[in-house]
Amino acid sequence: MAPKTRRTTVLAPSDTGPTPSPALLRRLLRAKDHVDAASHEAWPVKRLAALSGTSEAHFARAFKQAFGLPPHRYLLTRRIEQANTLLRDTDFSITEIAFATGWESVGTFGRIFRDINGRSPGEFRRHARQIPAPLAAMPACVLKAAQRPDLNIAVLEKRRRMANGTVRPSTREGT
Repeated sequence: MAPKTRRTTVLAPSDTGPTPSPALLRRLLRAKDHVDAASHEAWPVKRLAALSGTSEAHFARAFKQAFGLPPHRYLLTRRIEQANTLLRDTDFSITEIAFATGWESVGTFGRIFRDINGRSPGEFRRHARQIPAPLAAMPACVLKAAQRPDLNIAVLEKRRRMANGTVRPSTREGT
């Protein structure tokens, strides 16, 4: 008779099922670290799944269970965070920033940036530069967390809901 093992189930942030095993989490973190280190590169699910040693479907499902966002939305979050920083802290043109953060089209960058931040990149830059210097004293990790884009709803779904008045703009969009 085989010994009984006790399994505990912990719900992930997305509440879509049990947390992946520790071994799978390590492999998912490896893929996530690659995205973080090079968010300007193309990261199709096929490439990320190969890094984690899983099938594409299993990777996408496990990534969402572990981190609360699908891989593509996580990548968008990282690219928009980087663009926010470059717009705020550099004098690079919007075109240079779009290509440096991994966008293949300036138009797509501008549209998605506006959908997520509630402002065009140019408006965001003007507004960010008007904010007084006290934010400079805040640790970068805290500032990034506070300014992280809210991508729990897909961008196109969010735009549709806002047009219908069924979802309120996030606090980041109203400022």
